[in-house]
Amino acid sequence: MKILRNVLAFIIVFSLLGFQGCGYTTRAYTGIYKTVYVAPFKNSINIADEKASYSKYMSYYPLLEATITRAVVDRFIFDGSLRSVAEKDADVVLKGELISYNKDTVRYLQDNETTQEYRITLTVNIALYKGDTGDLIWEKDGFSGDTSYYVSGTRAKSEKDALDDAIKDLARRIVEEFTEAW
Repeated sequence: MKILRNVLAFIIVFSLLGFQGCGYTTRAYTGIYKTVYVAPFKNSINIADEKASYSKYMSYYPLLEATITRAVVDRFIFDGSLRSVAEKDADVVLKGELISYNKDTVRYLQDNETTQEYRITLTVNIALYKGDTGDLIWEKDGFSGDTSYYVSGTRAKSEKDALDDAIKDLARRIVEEFTEAW
């Protein structure tokens, strides 16, 4: 019994030592660029535009573009692949333009009139430029982040909380597009 305990302890200790040195990392980018400047996103949503369907109405959140900019910077910091710096010191400059904010009904209650679940989708156009020359490296139009949320029940959340989730999703996708494309 004592030998079995010692063997088991030996296996556990060496297993833990093996996991300690595994070197796992989520950093995917190993390219030539080391610094990035995220220019303030431009808000190109026309809030006066009329929607064709009464069920799709335009929502607007003040300074949404500024919140997206901050989320993208925060995501680059979290990712650790590139350092966020001032524009004059950046190897690359990321520019973005918010082109739509959509809130669509996903699910109705049994009465088929009352909305139970919505999907929020934020769509942007993004472009990456060389910091020293301003030459275009790549651009992506119609890039989006989204989330869905319930308006009642145990999984209910506010539209603002869902919007924050959609912004985080969008920022994650933007940073991944840059870091994994190389």
